[in-house]
Amino acid sequence: MQNDSDILSAGDSPDCSSDLDFIDHDVEESIAGFIEHESKYVPGFDYLSRFRSHSLDVSAREESVAWILKVQAFYGFQPLTAYLAVNYFDRFLYSRRLPQTNGWQVKLLSVACLSLAAKMEEPLVPSLLDLQVEGAKFIFEPRTIGRMELLVLSALDWRLRSVTPFTFIGFFANKIDPTGTFVGSLLKRATEMILSNIQEATFLEFWPSCTAAAAILCAATEIPNFSLVNPENAESWCDGLCKEKIMGCYRLMQENVITDRRKKAPKVLPQLRVMTRATLRSSDSSSSPSSSSSYKRRKVDNCLWVDDEKGHFD
Repeated sequence: MQNDSDILSAGDSPDCSSDLDFIDHDVEESIAGFIEHESKYVPGFDYLSRFRSHSLDVSAREESVAWILKVQAFYGFQPLTAYLAVNYFDRFLYSRRLPQTNGWQVKLLSVACLSLAAKMEEPLVPSLLDLQVEGAKFIFEPRTIGRMELLVLSALDWRLRSVTPFTFIGFFANKIDPTGTFVGSLLKRATEMILSNIQEATFLEFWPSCTAAAAILCAATEIPNFSLVNPENAESWCDGLCKEKIMGCYRLMQENVITDRRKKAPKVLPQLRVMTRATLRSSDSSSSPSSSSSYKRRKVDNCLWVDDEKGHFD
């Protein structure tokens, strides 16, 4: 029997590459399995068309998702918690009809879905009353929310452990950056893009794997090291990916990124007349008391303006 010293003194290092290959293969099989079954955790294919035909109120959905994101930020919930809440919300609306598509029932559904998602993912969950913050239009009693939670669970067949974009982004990030040098930056930016676009109903057209691939690709374009990454090659990352869907989602995300940058770009303020003290003194000496008191300084949107008593701005 070979003793420990013989093993440690062996000249050749053990070959572990085959084991790593098996691990990589197992991971790819798992990701492919998630892609194969992700359709079970999204609304039906005609869900988006209901918003386009106005049988469902898209503004009510946008308002509900915006509230969920505000509460997520308020309590510091994980991004996955917010995504799951919206996922439960959409799957319920697809399978069940509410009496009103923009009334208090939608608000109650939002609270119930966020409560269920928080219970799934968060170590500490606020009380049902404390959860209703950030501009909640209605305050529901805990027992009312509990009954709504049961309706959601029934509609979802108790399948709360959903497949989401967060199931895939780590795997896709490593496809772009095998060294792992920029994986953290890719994941952070991709997460921001997923949450920033979840409010827009147009993205309901794309399944979680497609959304994840598009978000990672968009994040990669912002890192100089990956400026040459070809989005059309993302289909080769794993079996089951669709190039056309990924490219469609990628272009839509890129358009939103450009739009957001334009909104956040600093606005050029008009040139304001600067009057020195000497100028003011000469003006005071040459003008009458009535005219000298006709100027006053007023702050509007953090800008100093000079206006006369009639409201005319210089």
